[in-house]
Amino acid sequence: MSFGTFFEFGVTPVKVARAPLCGLLLAAVLAGCASQSPQPPLLEVALQSKEQIWNAVARFDGQTYVAGPRWTGGSGSQLSVFDAQGQRSAFPDPSWNAWRPGQDPRNAFVNINAMRLEKSVLWVVDTGAADFGGNPVPGGAKLVAIDLVEKRVLQSYPFSAEVARPGSYIDDVRFAGQHAFLTDAGNAGIIVLDLVSGDARRVLDGHRSVTAGHERNIVLGGQTLKAPDGTALRVNADPLEVSPNGEWLYFGPLPGPWSKVRIADLTASALTPAQLASRVEPFADLPPTGGTVMDASGNLYFSDLAQDAIRVRRPDGHIETLIVDPRLHWVDAPFLDRDGSLWLPAAQMDRVGLFNDGTTRVQWPMTVFRLSKR
Repeated sequence: MSFGTFFEFGVTPVKVARAPLCGLLLAAVLAGCASQSPQPPLLEVALQSKEQIWNAVARFDGQTYVAGPRWTGGSGSQLSVFDAQGQRSAFPDPSWNAWRPGQDPRNAFVNINAMRLEKSVLWVVDTGAADFGGNPVPGGAKLVAIDLVEKRVLQSYPFSAEVARPGSYIDDVRFAGQHAFLTDAGNAGIIVLDLVSGDARRVLDGHRSVTAGHERNIVLGGQTLKAPDGTALRVNADPLEVSPNGEWLYFGPLPGPWSKVRIADLTASALTPAQLASRVEPFADLPPTGGTVMDASGNLYFSDLAQDAIRVRRPDGHIETLIVDPRLHWVDAPFLDRDGSLWLPAAQMDRVGLFNDGTTRVQWPMTVFRLSKR
């Protein structure tokens, strides 16, 4: 299957026109709000595991998809699906979850770090590096598209050694038009992937907007998170979002701050690196966050790692707190369901053995929570 043929299947986001509320309905809603104080959101346990750490979750057609990095020390499939009855199975099949060092990585997951649902297609980000801080194995770093209706892999986009370099950690992905944008948390930069041609290139390499500064540490429980070598952990380009109108890419290193750049400039290959860098603008000074999701109105939901909190940045820049709960420890990539509820994988990344001299402090079971309005 060619890249162009695959793209015609329609994996790009669909813009949905929303009808305005009538005055009578709006008045009734406002009257109801005035007569009673809003109730806090409801936090419920959605899924639990005693064998694997999940940092990504997605929901489609009554089924829940979960994934987690290999280096966290968990066991079982990297990507799993739970059906409506709670039965778990490897997804899309056992062979994609059976990779071992030395084996061909082209049709298997080496190390999943993120997932993104677009319509009925689940996009899986494989860093290609089996170890945290390690180098991607040849052919291992890739973006994989899986059809959730037919339950089969549609396409795999491998990244060359010029794109996924030694020390790269391909972190997360978002989409706009015929392009995918991925962050590199190891070698600070952004990857622009043309979904039609399959061509990928790096932009903003080493730019301050994608580089974790030494003045911002990742602090949880009052302690600075340390890398295995004992230095403060630095996570470069990590979270990213596309504005609802598809005009802007918002991004930053894990500790912040966030920047923005026009997608038209990112995809303009004629711009020199200096010209593109000059078009990067400040966006938001957010605290260290484990993951984000943006809704169709431009509300940016994010986890505040230091406070075990879920907050939302409104389009006008105002930040509100949805919930603070010690169980929401290092919530990674949230998923926004169609009913407006947030699915929150409390990944506890700072507690894995890698960051604690080989001794895990993870509090089992691993839990995915569901935060919904009452």
